[in-house]
Amino acid sequence: MEKARIAVIGLGYVGLPLARLFATKYPVIGFDINADRIKELNNGKDSTLEVTDGLLQSVLKSNPLSEAGLFCTADAEFLADCTYYIVTVPTPVDKTNRPNLDPLLSASQTVGKFISKNDIVIYESTVSPGITEDVCIPIVEKFSGLTLNKDFFAGYSPERINPGDKLHTVETILKITSGSTPEAAQRVDELYRSVITAGTYLAPSIRVAEAAKVIENTQRDINIAFINELAKIFNRMGIDTRSVLQAAATKWNFLPFYPGLVGGHCIGVDPYYLAQRAKEYGFRPEIILSGRRMNDGMGEYVAQEVVRCMIKNEILIKNSRVLILGITFKENCPDVRNTKVIDVIHELQNYDINVSVYDPIASPVDVKSEYGIDIKSALPSEKYDAVIAAVAHKEFISLNIRSLVKTNGVIYDVKGIYPLEYVDARL
Repeated sequence: MEKARIAVIGLGYVGLPLARLFATKYPVIGFDINADRIKELNNGKDSTLEVTDGLLQSVLKSNPLSEAGLFCTADAEFLADCTYYIVTVPTPVDKTNRPNLDPLLSASQTVGKFISKNDIVIYESTVSPGITEDVCIPIVEKFSGLTLNKDFFAGYSPERINPGDKLHTVETILKITSGSTPEAAQRVDELYRSVITAGTYLAPSIRVAEAAKVIENTQRDINIAFINELAKIFNRMGIDTRSVLQAAATKWNFLPFYPGLVGGHCIGVDPYYLAQRAKEYGFRPEIILSGRRMNDGMGEYVAQEVVRCMIKNEILIKNSRVLILGITFKENCPDVRNTKVIDVIHELQNYDINVSVYDPIASPVDVKSEYGIDIKSALPSEKYDAVIAAVAHKEFISLNIRSLVKTNGVIYDVKGIYPLEYVDARL
């Protein structure tokens, strides 16, 4: 692997940590079409907070491919001399929850323009089984004029990045690898094994690796949907769901899932990729889509429960003021893509409630651009009719939550951050 020259295409939550890791051993070109992102990275800063400034700055270099290190650029011409092309672009869904492959198709075109004989293109982006070989590779062939498994090779190694998790980092998570031929699979596996301290698992085919990835998050989605349904049932019975789960968890084989808002770019998206592919094969999945419907409706449910609690406390709903703690899709992570907190906000606004959002780590610019709302980066001093703890940021754990509400104000804890006696209700 001494001669490997690696291109990582897409420098977001997945691509940057991977590029940084490979750059400790190989020359790496980090490519992203977002020029502002490249400028930020070249200044030694990562707004996703996935790579610390120190780690990023330790691998940055100004000369491409000269030695081990990371050269970040928005100029695709620098990709020409690479031997491995790793695609780590996002794979979102559109407003109708249909897979949007545009970023993946665009990245495949870029690879096709520069890939050379005997090179390998490796996809990490989450897709349904068959997309790499049936959709992406034909584009690479078209734009390169080369033929798969004759002139160049392909691999798939699904990303397993857990945003905001500083314990399970890219090198400490076992990596699935695969290739378009047995020889290519060995090359892909050897490349990752050279930097992944947790080791690798060589899957028998690209399709198996794709399927393994897409079911990881689908399984979690279905399990959380089940718990969310239990939360609705127990709420009607006047039973605290989290107390039930704690009791049930004393059995050795009980699976520890908790109710919540399921957003983000993995668990809230991946099941739709598998469901869409299943439909193409003439099978309509029931459990997968049922789980998605349950989880997609939880934002509206939380808002309605808060309103119910406010009415119980004799709070006038129209023009009342509610503060939401957190808008990111998960704790300790600035990512606001596909956050289901926005569903809570919209439902509250349907009741003519004035909603404020406080999130100390989300980018106000990103939130404004994505959702058209303004957020507070500092804790407000005024008191509210209700406070919703929507995200379990570490900054929220030590808050005196009762000091944020009026005497008859409502505190609703979505994430179970606070002791039960401190809140009016929790999911």
